[in-house]
Amino acid sequence: MVTSVSGSKSLGFENLMLPGFRKQLEDGAAALREGKARDSGAKANAGGANAVSPEAQRQIDQLKATDLKVRAHEQAHIAVGGDLVRGGASFSYQTGPDKKRYAVAGEVSIDTSKERTAEATIPKAEHIRQTALAPSDPSAQDRQVAAVAAQMEMQARQEVAMQAAEERGRAGSDQASRAIGAYQAAAGVEKSAGFAAIA
Repeated sequence: MVTSVSGSKSLGFENLMLPGFRKQLEDGAAALREGKARDSGAKANAGGANAVSPEAQRQIDQLKATDLKVRAHEQAHIAVGGDLVRGGASFSYQTGPDKKRYAVAGEVSIDTSKERTAEATIPKAEHIRQTALAPSDPSAQDRQVAAVAAQMEMQARQEVAMQAAEERGRAGSDQASRAIGAYQAAAGVEKSAGFAAIA
C-alpha cells in the first residue's frame, strides 16, 4: 500500500493494479523488510561478522594452544641442535573456524650420521641425543632418535676401547720384543764373554 508523507490514507489504487504487478510489489516489500531485519540482527550480534559460536571459540583456543606448543617444541630442537640442524622447522597446519592456519605438528631435520672416527662420533652422538630430548615433552619419534644416538655412542666407545686395547697390545708386544732383544743381546754378550773366559 502506498502512503503519503503526511500519513494520510492511500487513495485506493491497489484495486486498480494488475494481479502480477501487485504480487511483485508485495514480494519486494517483504524482501526489503527481511533485509532490514537481517542487517539489524547482524549488528546486534556481538562482534558483528567476526563473532563465532562458543564451540568454535573453544576450537580456536585449542588450536592456538597447540600451535604455541608445537612451535616451542620445534624451537627447542633448533636451539640445542645448532650445527646438526638441516634447515628450519617444517609444520603441518589445520585451518580453524576463523579461517586462520594453526600448526598442529612439526619436525626439524638433523644430521644423525657417524663421523669419520669413533672419537669424533662420541660427542656428536651425545649432541644428537641432547637435541632429540631438548623439548620438555619429547615425542615418540624424539625418543627413538635419542635411542639410536645412544646406541651409536655406545658402539663408538666400544670401538675406541678396542683400538686402545690393540694399541696397548702392540705397545706391549713391542716392549716385550725389545725386552727379549735386550735380554738376548745381554745373554749373547755374556755367552761370548764366558767362552772367551773359558778359552
